[in-house]
Amino acid sequence: MKLDAILHIPMSEYAYGLDEKHIVYKLRCARGDLKKVILNYGDTACRVTPIIFTAVTMEKIASDEYHDYWQAIVDSPYNRVYYYFKMDDGEQTVLYYGDVFTDHLVDDRSQYFKLPFNHRANLAKVPEWAGNAVVYNIFPDSFATSHAYISEQAVSIKYGEKTVTGKRGGTLNGITENIDYLLSLGITCVYLNPIFAAGEYHKYDLLDYYHVDPCFGGDEAFREMIHVLHSNGIKVIIDGVFNHCGWNFFAFDDVIRYQEESRYCDWFYHLEFPVTRPESADIYPSYACFAYERMMPKLNTENPEVREYFCKVGQYWVKEFGIDGWRLDVASEIDDGFWRAFRKSVKSVNPDAILIGEVWESAGHWLQGDIFDSTMNYDFRKHCNLFFAEGSIDAFQFSGRVTNMLMRYRVQMTQVQMNLLDSHDVGRFLSLCKGNLKRYRLAILFLMTFVGMPTVFYGDEQGIEGETEDEYRSSMPWESENETLLQFFQRAIAMRRELSALREGDFHTCRAQKGEHLFAFTRTDEGQKVTVYLNAGEQEAEFDIKECGEKKCYWSENLFERRLGGFGFAIFVDG
Repeated sequence: MKLDAILHIPMSEYAYGLDEKHIVYKLRCARGDLKKVILNYGDTACRVTPIIFTAVTMEKIASDEYHDYWQAIVDSPYNRVYYYFKMDDGEQTVLYYGDVFTDHLVDDRSQYFKLPFNHRANLAKVPEWAGNAVVYNIFPDSFATSHAYISEQAVSIKYGEKTVTGKRGGTLNGITENIDYLLSLGITCVYLNPIFAAGEYHKYDLLDYYHVDPCFGGDEAFREMIHVLHSNGIKVIIDGVFNHCGWNFFAFDDVIRYQEESRYCDWFYHLEFPVTRPESADIYPSYACFAYERMMPKLNTENPEVREYFCKVGQYWVKEFGIDGWRLDVASEIDDGFWRAFRKSVKSVNPDAILIGEVWESAGHWLQGDIFDSTMNYDFRKHCNLFFAEGSIDAFQFSGRVTNMLMRYRVQMTQVQMNLLDSHDVGRFLSLCKGNLKRYRLAILFLMTFVGMPTVFYGDEQGIEGETEDEYRSSMPWESENETLLQFFQRAIAMRRELSALREGDFHTCRAQKGEHLFAFTRTDEGQKVTVYLNAGEQEAEFDIKECGEKKCYWSENLFERRLGGFGFAIFVDG
């Protein structure tokens, strides 16, 4: 038995409450090592010694390249639990508890693994609507000026003593007037990059957190947009930029004017006096910034005044405008105390408002149920790039990475991860595919059939390409619509919305061999099973359609009786 590969961490994604009655237990081991695992659990307050344990056989639910994952979901009569694992590899039986491997039990119950109390207050709860959402990410300046039109005209407007600018002419009215397009696409939620008053076209250098930028139409245009989208069943998430502000924000402006005498000095990080605004981007500023972007000084979110100010901002837009959540910029660089306070503030107004952190790395630290509901899943894009776009990993490797995405968080959070292929910060996925629409479409199908919230960046459905910032944030091509690709997106989104298993079902890999590029998996809920085959290679893959039995072929391309052609796919539905 490969003991060095076995892992269990109490009070983590390996042991947590789904609700007050159901507790999830997981154990990791070396791939193919264990034949059977039994969870034994008991009441920590059991009145007899030795403690009375109940045995539950665990199920092997997933495998990555190196590990198997075993799980049991227990309808537990106890909310205080001691537990241990009994592991069998066919030759040896080992007991595992308290981070010790042994062959016997002990009377001292404190030596066992422990879930101290399955507190309702500590349960990870995410908005129910998010699990069914299909998100459309709009970069406001680039989408539309009015119905099916973008002016491509730069704009500059005085905002008090400052100036705010736009680059391509996009407005919130342009979003409102294109409600027919959004509905025809089938999306159920719109996520907007920043809309508050700010100097640059991207609006990440904010100067006023309480008003919408006039380049986008101002507060009333936003209120009307929300009304129209909500009336048509579309949720609205906006971008919250609280790691930094713009250098024309009132507090930083005060520091520039009054230097050490400013009452706002402690609102910012690492000020070195005299504080000035560098004229050149080549000059390192005398204050901490987002990266080294001189126009975006970093906020000191540990400061109680700063914390209170931005928690009120978080509440304001939920309460006064009815937004349905926040996507939170540079979330991993802000202190946990701020985020816990922000969560409490926003959820006190609307418990169903979703909080999505921009975290590019593995985000388990922020997904314990007390900070964010979801994070932007850039790993999804990374793995899809290697498998679908580059073809540099095989189905076995891809399956392992998919499993890692599923196993690393609590299931509540996994179901609402913001899965994406594109965003305003990265080159377009179609460009990663070198313009190959066959590869691109397979990635889109995986996006729409995987666990989590599929997120489409505006224009992905129109085939926008680009590797530089100016290219991947280019204008929506209203005058040259890609009707074929648009219809593919529409059908894929409609499929996800129609088939409940794609939104709510368990995920299980059923074919992922080394050296092959045919990847197959199932999504299964109580009443339905969907089986998806994706051939990410140029060569035909052996595939016997009879394996699918009586299942209905829901959608396929390049499917033959005993093979699936290069870049072909097949989706079968049972139930």
